[in-house]
Amino acid sequence: MLQINNITLHLGDRTLFNGISALINPGERVGLVGPNGAGKSTLLKLIVGEMEPDEGEIVLGGGATVGYLPQDGVDPDPTCTVFGEVERAFREILRMRDEVTALQEKMEQMDHETDEYRRVLNRFGELHDRLEQSRAYTLKSDIERVLMGLGFNEEDMQRSTTEFSGGWLMRIALAKLLLKTPTFLLLDEPTNHLDIESLQWIEHFLETYDGAVIVVSHDLAFLDSLTKRTLALDRGRLKDYTGNYSFYQKKHREEKELLRKQYENQQKELKQAEEFIERFRYKASKAKQVQSRIKQLEKLEKIELEDEQDEISFRFPQLERSGLTVMELKNVVKRYGDHTVFDGIDYRVERGDKIAVVGPNGAGKSTLIRILTGLEPVTDGERIAGHNVTPSYFAQHQADELNTSNDALTEVMQHAPHIGETRIRTLLGCFLFTGDDVFKKISVLSGGEKSRLALAKMLITPANFIILDEPTNHLDMQSKKILQHALQQFEGTCMIVTHDRAFVDPIAGKTLEIQPGRVKTYHGNVSYYLDQKKKEEEKTGTAFKKQEESSDGTLSRKEERRIEAQKRQERAKKVKPLQKRLAEIEKEIETRERRKKEIEQQMGSPDFYDDGEKVKNISIEYEALKSEIAESYSKWEEIAGRIEFVESGLES
Repeated sequence: MLQINNITLHLGDRTLFNGISALINPGERVGLVGPNGAGKSTLLKLIVGEMEPDEGEIVLGGGATVGYLPQDGVDPDPTCTVFGEVERAFREILRMRDEVTALQEKMEQMDHETDEYRRVLNRFGELHDRLEQSRAYTLKSDIERVLMGLGFNEEDMQRSTTEFSGGWLMRIALAKLLLKTPTFLLLDEPTNHLDIESLQWIEHFLETYDGAVIVVSHDLAFLDSLTKRTLALDRGRLKDYTGNYSFYQKKHREEKELLRKQYENQQKELKQAEEFIERFRYKASKAKQVQSRIKQLEKLEKIELEDEQDEISFRFPQLERSGLTVMELKNVVKRYGDHTVFDGIDYRVERGDKIAVVGPNGAGKSTLIRILTGLEPVTDGERIAGHNVTPSYFAQHQADELNTSNDALTEVMQHAPHIGETRIRTLLGCFLFTGDDVFKKISVLSGGEKSRLALAKMLITPANFIILDEPTNHLDMQSKKILQHALQQFEGTCMIVTHDRAFVDPIAGKTLEIQPGRVKTYHGNVSYYLDQKKKEEEKTGTAFKKQEESSDGTLSRKEERRIEAQKRQERAKKVKPLQKRLAEIEKEIETRERRKKEIEQQMGSPDFYDDGEKVKNISIEYEALKSEIAESYSKWEEIAGRIEFVESGLES
């Protein structure tokens, strides 16, 4: 087990951790969450031993190991190939393997009757046993399996690490860590550089991982899918929740509401006590009661509320509307030397489209959107911009184009001099530049801070066609929510390349899949796209199976009808209980909605708030009802989708 015992840590005058404790058991899936600057990465560094606490200790159970993937700072050996760099993580296995080979060669030259030969043979046997126990003989296939899962192909494995960008180097570091299988796996923003396919692979890998996983991530869908427990850092404290991130959010809201009501009640009591003291302070007959009240106030543990964050929002500055067709590609060919990325693709973007762009890394996502923005010329074919189209484009590399001699505020103000300082500071606040942070020189900003500043600078540019390439990689939950809401309200056209399903699903009405050499549009968000892909794969598998069966002999038409009728009966059997459950959920929703409406009518009554206890109980019930209704609708959608899936005949 892993014990965090009474950890206190000061950073200058600030207390980052104030006696925090937690116990992590082997095999647990834990999300570590909290606002930006709460100390999530610092806590991981304390656990792994890169930092020391001022007080308290980290205790690791006997034989347990810890592996850590930081957000940045990965520095592979430039002389290694990708495969060789990952293999370096197993130096002891490689050393033993080399020693075994050397011993084999030595024994071939030795007299088998000597004591020396027997000593060498014993050493050979010992090493051979250790190699078998250490997975040495499956190491090559294990490395290939993990690297391919993370998006590398066979050719990539023999390429130098110097040929890969920072995002791909992080994947190499992740591969090394996953293969070493530590007892406690610490991951700091592991999804930032993954595409949808790699993200799905790592989700499945971590679900079946033998050790414990502690993950810091701003990807809500990833956290909800993987974790079963949440540790929340805030203002020096660490709270424990027995559920995923959505569960934590719900409980945290309930706790805040309850604390607020307790605070209000306590304030009333304090006011009454203070009024009593003030009124009777100089009356001898009430001196005893006054002193009693004063002592009560001195002993009272006052409730403090969290500082409420102001509701920050922004709207995109917009130009007048574009034409109906925003951008069109006709028979577009794109080549880099001998490498053909696209060979004759057609694609059209229409006004008002909100498109999620997905596909494996290397398939051409960035190339396509750069062609659409006009930054990348086509080799052949046509790129036709629509009437009155003004595109605006954000990609991670744009952080390199910032003027490092400026501070954050000056950089944006110089870019948009027509916009007032107040509005610009509000925008910067959306992306975690608060207070004096706006006066930080760009030269001292971290990579993540530069990326957020470049995003803010781009978003303040008037445009009616916005293209964003992985905009959420360095945003916290609050910043993502602000950007998500702004994109939902945006009246123009947008395309978003992202692996973050929870962020993009409420925005996108279409999903563009880019595979090597081709593109395909799905009329729904990313979750819809993933469902459709699953159905397509199952349908392809079913068709292949039928094709195999028909090769053994063709069924008669009568036999085919009998089989079809049997399948219909089987589907009806499966659908009936689902339809019954659907009807039950509909009744539950109706009952809860009716009760919710009754409470809302009560809350609208002027005398409702006269009874504090009643207000408390009704408010708790109201919040619970809202949560239950949301959960019921989610179940309804799940079961309705299941019925549609069964009735379509895709389920075997």
